[in-house]
Amino acid sequence: MSPPSLLSPPDPRVCEQARLSRDARFDGLFFTAVTSTRIYCRPVCPAPSPKAANVRYYASAAAAEAAGFRPCLRCRPELAPGNAAWQRGGHVVARALQLIDAGALAEGSLEGLATRLDVGARHLRRLFVEHVGAPPIAVHTTRRLLFARQLLAETALPVTEVALAAGFGSLRRFNAAFAQANRMPPRELRRQPRAPEGAPLVLRLAYRPPYDFPSLLAFLRNRALPGVECVDEASYARVFGPAGAPGWLRLGAWPDGAPALRLELHGAPPAQILPLVHRLRRMFDLDADPQAIAATLARAPRLKPLLRRHPGQRLPGGWDGFEIAVRAVLGQQVSVAAARTLASRVVARYGEPLAAPAPPGLERLFPLPERLAEADLREVGVTGARADTIRGIARALLDGRIDFRAEQPLDEFVARWVALPGIGEWTAHYMAMRALSHPDAFPAADLILRRAAAGDGGELSTRALLALAEDWRPWRAYAVMHLWRSTTAAPKPAGTTAAKRGTKRSAR
Repeated sequence: MSPPSLLSPPDPRVCEQARLSRDARFDGLFFTAVTSTRIYCRPVCPAPSPKAANVRYYASAAAAEAAGFRPCLRCRPELAPGNAAWQRGGHVVARALQLIDAGALAEGSLEGLATRLDVGARHLRRLFVEHVGAPPIAVHTTRRLLFARQLLAETALPVTEVALAAGFGSLRRFNAAFAQANRMPPRELRRQPRAPEGAPLVLRLAYRPPYDFPSLLAFLRNRALPGVECVDEASYARVFGPAGAPGWLRLGAWPDGAPALRLELHGAPPAQILPLVHRLRRMFDLDADPQAIAATLARAPRLKPLLRRHPGQRLPGGWDGFEIAVRAVLGQQVSVAAARTLASRVVARYGEPLAAPAPPGLERLFPLPERLAEADLREVGVTGARADTIRGIARALLDGRIDFRAEQPLDEFVARWVALPGIGEWTAHYMAMRALSHPDAFPAADLILRRAAAGDGGELSTRALLALAEDWRPWRAYAVMHLWRSTTAAPKPAGTTAAKRGTKRSAR
């Protein structure tokens, strides 16, 4: 039984089988609506199964709500993991959904969104109705209201702050939109008593199993920056800005074994909660569909046993694009430990100290591009060539020559970055993997990757590996993680000067 395919409505036969078996692998990939109750549910809903004649299937929550159904109070559709397949690739709808998640419609108009995608607003609306089942504004509104439902049910935030966190500037507009979608006012969904002042905000971030959280933590732990983040065997913690009013977070497994992570937020302004959640969902790859990834990669004889060994492998993202770029350059042709040492020195010398106390080990923010654009990084042991590259990256970000827009095509991202001195394709693809969480990024020149892909003690050429990996699209980045993991040590970024000439090396 295969999950619904990218940008197409779910197959009713597949949905029916998944619904009757309450298959968690399909949670969030489609929604079940019942005509007799006018309620829509997740496929894992514990309620008694309705008659098949009364069931309708929708590819998104927005499509179900556009058809006049309201969310179930038992299975709570707001807790379903997202469908990352809708947001990946070069399709206009996929790119539009990434922009909507980034707040494009909260801060601008449909016409502005269409302009950024080089299409007309009417055409964009038509594409959304065809592929998602609802127009862009409806998708945006549904996502905000579902997030508001989660905040009302799981936190003690006042309703006014819930409205602000969900992106509504007016409490009256929020109350009206919520009542229309849920057939009840927001206060009727309130489940938590008001929390004492200073108490953390705790949210559940669902994922689609299997999910190898320990291996993702191990990857991040080996690269953690002292002062900025703390990673142990059970959780990830980090500070976020501004330094004058900082906040911090901790992410760990949900305690009852449910397929979810537990997010603990301290000091986050209401308007920043939803962007923080979106950032963490991307960083920890919570919306991935392991079945769809495995269906493609398992066709490769070299990858099939690796998928069986680690079925929950995810793509570890990064918190911030500039931070990943700096760390990638510092890691060129050196070990993970050496790169971490250099990055730690950069943070200690140029990072901004927090004005408010945080847990031990969380003391500084990673330096912004403005801070490093003129910094002499040789003072902390960075070679002259790499110091120049980092300053060049900072200046290019500040003047808009490069950026980390998630919706940009992979080839465009790589082309713009390799135009900078000191940046080769390896580094650009590594940044696409970590900063954009692009599923098809592929640093093919990596020596360890080419040896791991050969699988017989040999070594593939870059051209041979690229040809072999054509069948792994659009999930080549996941293949990279599996192949790197199959080696005895983690890979490191290749060198800059050599990279520009095409003679790559990768240190362990």
